[in-house]
Amino acid sequence: MKRVILASESPRRRQLLGQIGLKFQVVPSNSTEDLGSSVEPHELAKSLSMEKASSVAKKHKNAVVIAADTFGVLEGRILGKPKTEGEAREMLVAMSGKTHSVITGFAILDADDGKSMSRSVETKVRFRELTAGEIEAYVRSGEPLGKAGAYAIQGLGAVLIEKIEGDYFNVMGLPLSALAESLKEFGIRVL
Repeated sequence: MKRVILASESPRRRQLLGQIGLKFQVVPSNSTEDLGSSVEPHELAKSLSMEKASSVAKKHKNAVVIAADTFGVLEGRILGKPKTEGEAREMLVAMSGKTHSVITGFAILDADDGKSMSRSVETKVRFRELTAGEIEAYVRSGEPLGKAGAYAIQGLGAVLIEKIEGDYFNVMGLPLSALAESLKEFGIRVL
């Protein structure tokens, strides 16, 4: 049986893949994310995840590589990972009282025969109206930095959310149901 490689440094993706009982090793991708593209968000997410999978597959044989890329989209604007408190604050203010989309693209690539596929999954997330004090306290917690859309649904960010429509795990960075279904095409069964 082929090894499964997760091409990601994300502790959440590692946790989620482990949660479904998959045995895998982690090999971070060295590809860079360019969210400034004019490509449609679903296509961008699939393209970025395939770039990550390809960069790892080139260096590993007898493996099936899984990669993913997650970002938010609000009113057509892509929300990546804020690098500063100011960027995080700006994103949170913009999302307050609104619904945004979280899009994860994932790719699966067989390093030996080149068989590949990529999909994208979208989840709608509605934030409640946030006060300036709540935004400030959340930013000061440090949690928004480095998180797609400036929040972590599985952490303190859960209190910002009024409702979601779609896959909860997608918002964490890996849509488990869609991934498990897609892995069947590569002879990997979770159940």
